[in-house]
Amino acid sequence: MLRFAPSPTGDMHIGNLRVALFNYIVAKQKNEKYLVRIEDTDNERNIEGKDKAILDILNTFNIKYDQVVYQSENFKLHWKFATDLLTQKKAFVCFCSADDIEKQREIAQKEKRPYRYSGKCEELSDVEVLEREDEPFVVRLKKPQNSIKFKDIIKGEMEFSPFDIDSFVILRQNKIPTYNFACAVDDMIYDISLIIRGEDHLSNTPKQIAIQKALGYEKTIEYAHLPIILNSEGKKMSKRDEASSVMWLLEEGFLPEAIANYLILLGNKTPKEIFNLEEAIKFFDLKKLSKAPAKFDIDKLRFINREHLKQTDDLASLLQIHKSLNNLAKVYLEEASTLKELKSKIDEVLAPREKNEEWQTEIDLIKKEILENELENDYNEFKNRISKNTGLKGKKLFMPLRLVLTNQSHGPNISDIYPAIKNLIKELIR
Repeated sequence: MLRFAPSPTGDMHIGNLRVALFNYIVAKQKNEKYLVRIEDTDNERNIEGKDKAILDILNTFNIKYDQVVYQSENFKLHWKFATDLLTQKKAFVCFCSADDIEKQREIAQKEKRPYRYSGKCEELSDVEVLEREDEPFVVRLKKPQNSIKFKDIIKGEMEFSPFDIDSFVILRQNKIPTYNFACAVDDMIYDISLIIRGEDHLSNTPKQIAIQKALGYEKTIEYAHLPIILNSEGKKMSKRDEASSVMWLLEEGFLPEAIANYLILLGNKTPKEIFNLEEAIKFFDLKKLSKAPAKFDIDKLRFINREHLKQTDDLASLLQIHKSLNNLAKVYLEEASTLKELKSKIDEVLAPREKNEEWQTEIDLIKKEILENELENDYNEFKNRISKNTGLKGKKLFMPLRLVLTNQSHGPNISDIYPAIKNLIKELIR
């Protein structure tokens, strides 16, 4: 199966969502199951309720999963595998304190070289380890003898030397497995065939492969590391960028299908620009993704969102307004690109009219004419009758007429708005 493995430590950002989408699409293409694995091993950083929020967002985006598991449920298996590695001398107990490690890091920094574990505890005998069993310790995996190589679907051939991988920790002092160990073991347990994730995980991959090799796992897992998403300044998107938050985008009125469309399009070659998830499943190809980082363009997302809104027959339901206003919403789509903007335009049309010192005399004439007569179906006939009976022409007709009908001094053509609100006009101006 394929998997999406988020941590319940914060709100979902667009990088997470892109990973979830791509794994879902490829799972459908390969006809394999789709697993959501909540990586909840970091108790100090876990936030209550964030796991449910993750699943809610997946449901909102119509990303259907076959199974949800929590990584903490597999602790016993993690410990069992760690014990196997210790027994086979492929891992070792390390008594080095945090202070010892920090001193080694400082020395490495002064000597301008990357820190690597000194190997101090690697050759301790069983007797020496037993004599110190009351001391706090971690468990480290012995660094591999040979380079770890794998082919990345997006980045191509990758190779990491034993020096790159080092003898890293797999069990902490509190016996909680580290991210790399829990992840590597769980990918074995659930028979993961392909791992699609962000390129910030690239350095983790050789460590996870080293763990699996040490455990005798022979199946080859495929990898695809997605390039990072940059903000408008060309820097990696972070929590400080509002648009990086999926919830912010939804609250701003971007449609889930438009956000998905944009994230699939980002840094990708697709046969068309506007599409839905079902269409993407038919043409998506990981190999066509660019190796270079992609810049997030909120204006491009706005364009895509407007195109999806144009394809929506029932805008009124999305806006939670009366169905009679559906055509009015369609008219204002030319001026709005999100549901939030569109709702604001509609609300302004429906708001009580306030006095307008510049045009009040003309407004009163037009209001009287509208209230005392039946309204024509044709806008031109309506306009000509108002002009004839009030004597208003040119700007003295059109500006106050716009204010009466829309409560706005600018906007779409009145000829387009009139038929959309004809049945409401008298009620609005009373």
